[in-house]
Amino acid sequence: MIGKGNKIYSILFGACPKCHQESMYVDKNPYHITDVLKIHDHCSHCNTKYRMEPSFFYGSMYVSYGVGIAFAISTFIVSFVILNSSLVTAFIAIVATLIAFMPIIMRLSRNIWINLFMNYDKEIGK
Repeated sequence: MIGKGNKIYSILFGACPKCHQESMYVDKNPYHITDVLKIHDHCSHCNTKYRMEPSFFYGSMYVSYGVGIAFAISTFIVSFVILNSSLVTAFIAIVATLIAFMPIIMRLSRNIWINLFMNYDKEIGK
């Protein structure tokens, strides 16, 4: 279902968008805050260059907004609608969620952004 060769795989795991053979990130753990956005220059398997142009990943800030909104809405639904908390408690839960998941949101946004411009290549991914 979510195996190699699927864009969702590359987005969720931060794999090279062309071959899905290795992680784009120097450190796979997004909670090592100093290394959260450090990526390799290129893929060692297929030699895909990740930064296609200077400041390429600035566009991921737009994606980050949407991903953050999705996290916030999900938190609101769980806290306010399902758990019947007050609006203040729901607001606090949203802020806490966005802070706690900030590194994941940043990486997901970058992964989505690069996958908008690159596709999996079956020949390279073998």
